[in-house]
Amino acid sequence: MTVPRTESADAEQDSWLGASGFTASFDDDAFDDLGEQLLAEPPHPINWNLLTTEEAEVAWIELNRWVNWLRRTYGLPASIIPPLWHRHPELVWELSALHLHWLSAYDPDQHGSAPFGWHRDFADARSRLHDWVASSGTRLDRDRPTRQTAWPGEPPADPIDDAPIADREADFVEFVVIDLEQRRLHGN
Repeated sequence: MTVPRTESADAEQDSWLGASGFTASFDDDAFDDLGEQLLAEPPHPINWNLLTTEEAEVAWIELNRWVNWLRRTYGLPASIIPPLWHRHPELVWELSALHLHWLSAYDPDQHGSAPFGWHRDFADARSRLHDWVASSGTRLDRDRPTRQTAWPGEPPADPIDDAPIADREADFVEFVVIDLEQRRLHGN
């Protein structure tokens, strides 16, 4: 799930983006409105490693919308959900699991106490998210890939530099477009 950071989308990527139809999925409403879910089936766990290109596109947009709603609704600081959470697999997996739990807890067929259980588990998840963010080094205004520890016999890890965050939404779109293209190239 590693997608390399690029300075900016080049002209070829821009033309592919326009031709792919992905831009239609990334309008302003796609990021904030939870009134309509993109998923037409009951929620199920997401294994990001196995998603097809089409499944990944829907999953990324749905998760991004929900994360934006979550951080605003609960006033979560960047030390819990940083702007470039999508570039950190440990945060993607945690937030994806939390999203599934929320969908299940607020399902109309769920028991009335399910939201209380979600909030209890949300408190635990916030602690884990804080730990993940602290160890990754991502911040409100800058980001760096999560540090990797080389085990004995492995080549040393590449040096890691902080990169400023100029436009979070543009970075998310670029990240997802690259992820979808990699999935397409690998036959997913």
